[in-house]
Amino acid sequence: MIKRADISAVIFDMDGLVLDTEKTYRAAWREAGRAMLYDFPDVFLEGLAGLAGDAVLRRIVSFCGPGFDHGEFNRLTADCWREHVAVHGIEVKTGFHSLRDYLNREAIPFCLATNSALVNAEACLALAGLSGVFPVVVARDHVRRPKPSPDIFLRAASALKVEAGRCLVLEDSPAGIEAAFEAKALPVMVPSMFPVDAATLARCRFVLNDLAELPGKLG
Repeated sequence: MIKRADISAVIFDMDGLVLDTEKTYRAAWREAGRAMLYDFPDVFLEGLAGLAGDAVLRRIVSFCGPGFDHGEFNRLTADCWREHVAVHGIEVKTGFHSLRDYLNREAIPFCLATNSALVNAEACLALAGLSGVFPVVVARDHVRRPKPSPDIFLRAASALKVEAGRCLVLEDSPAGIEAAFEAKALPVMVPSMFPVDAATLARCRFVLNDLAELPGKLG
């Protein structure tokens, strides 16, 4: 439980938290890999959740080894992703709309803070019908270091004109929770992957099944 009086703002992650994009990225990485004769295990792809694009690429290059053409992989991934979302779209995660309505009723400021590049974040939000929903969007472009460094959340708190320690941060990945914890914010997790490791759970104020549960946790 967190006291409502201790919260001045809420910061949302995007991928896997507001939008069900993680599965679209995994599908694109898998298809691009197969086109280049690489097969990525599920557990490897799931371990990329919450990481910035450059960190994802470093892990994929390391996995594939010498001779891997990362430029071709990036091109194929982009093509595969566009084809996937053109068919399947991007779903908004359960509870987001009801939580947004609650925050608006309570006049609690909120924003988006994502490891995605701004142009990609805006494209995903548009595909999900959420263009203009977030008054502030802080993206990978806006900071020197991505999550799990705290920079994105510190920048978001500054943009909201609120101390980071009074920001409730909603995240789905270990990298995001670590970033929120290091920013000295109030980390709350809605996991997109299970199981969640003990170190991540120890950094969380509490864990939710979906975003709609949050109002009931504010005392």
